[in-house]
Amino acid sequence: MVVNRVLTYTLLAAITLMPWNATAVNRYSLSNLLPKHTLNAVGNVAGNLAESLLVKSLLEITQGKNQQALDTINQLLQSTPNFKLAHLVRGDLLMAQGKYLQAFGDSDTRDTPEAVKDLRDEARARIERYLSNQNSEKHPDLLIAPNDQQSHVIVVDTDKSRLYLYKNDHEKLSYVADYYITVGKNGTDKQVEGDKRTPLGVYFAKPKLTQPLADIYGDAAYPLNYPNEWDTRHNRRGSGIWLHGTPNNTYSRPPRASDGCVVLTNQDLKALGPILQTGKTPVIITSNLKWSKTDDSTNEKAALKAAISDWLNDWRSQDTAKYLAHYSHEFSSDGINYQQWSEHKYRVQQGKPSVQISLSDISMFAYPDVDKKLVVVDFVQDFKSPALANKMQKRQYWIQENNIWKIIYEGSA
Repeated sequence: MVVNRVLTYTLLAAITLMPWNATAVNRYSLSNLLPKHTLNAVGNVAGNLAESLLVKSLLEITQGKNQQALDTINQLLQSTPNFKLAHLVRGDLLMAQGKYLQAFGDSDTRDTPEAVKDLRDEARARIERYLSNQNSEKHPDLLIAPNDQQSHVIVVDTDKSRLYLYKNDHEKLSYVADYYITVGKNGTDKQVEGDKRTPLGVYFAKPKLTQPLADIYGDAAYPLNYPNEWDTRHNRRGSGIWLHGTPNNTYSRPPRASDGCVVLTNQDLKALGPILQTGKTPVIITSNLKWSKTDDSTNEKAALKAAISDWLNDWRSQDTAKYLAHYSHEFSSDGINYQQWSEHKYRVQQGKPSVQISLSDISMFAYPDVDKKLVVVDFVQDFKSPALANKMQKRQYWIQENNIWKIIYEGSA
């Protein structure tokens, strides 16, 4: 009993910020941790099973069921032999049979104290997902409105080391799955090349890279469009921010271990592959994700849609003053400021040419972790005038100034 109590304290109390007590643990049935094979169309049963078995073993330890925990870990390692965290837990369980453990990772391993700390952080991130309120029943507290071409949306919560996948179900988001992820060694808010930080913002995943990659990137890599227009405006530099996998001899990595990329296990990345390969998947990366029981952004969506419609109608009318009233005085686009934009539009529209303009495939995504409300708006613009006819993918950034939506950036997407 002494060994059980010591193991319960050192192995588990040390790896989570949450209090370990009967109330916290008993909210969950251990059998309910195992994923169902009917999870969803793209859910990675193998990946979810590995994590579920890890959490199941840790919860069994809290209940003093060390032999059952060891059996569970052995089952896990049969299917996922390169899961280093599971090996460490197994080592502690074996050592607990004949040694008074002083701390998590006290088994006779070659891991350095820093490596053990990394694994402890990984264990905490994984188990907190299960002991917190189930986010599958909640909505990200963000304005998210994909278009019909965007079948899914990805939201990354860097604080919790979690990637959430949602399906676009007739203008409503429905939860599909979530996965453990790793971000930059030095955290988030990337600013310069080589700072080993993960950027925060709204990005879009491009199709899988086809050139041969080093093993550190795992089985696949999907580039994000960092730096985007907002990053460039704020002089954020660097490149090569990808969603990618892990080396073949590694199942997963600690929460902060990449050079700035978002990293998943190869199994989880494979599950996301069909979605990412479309090249149209929005990826919202935030460090301060809030949750809501319902989608509370309906009114904001309606207000922004109305603002876009008013902007379009004033452009069609060729009333330059009304048209420019939709632009922030902080507007810029490819080196052109508001004053230059204004002068250009007055020259172009002074003859009030007859124009036909339509928008389609409109999407709207709130930009996270900024002081003011900011939304990335994409659409296909079809423009016709006596002098010009073109159809292009357009991107705007709308910012709320004094409770009024204004355009602060505009350009091709």
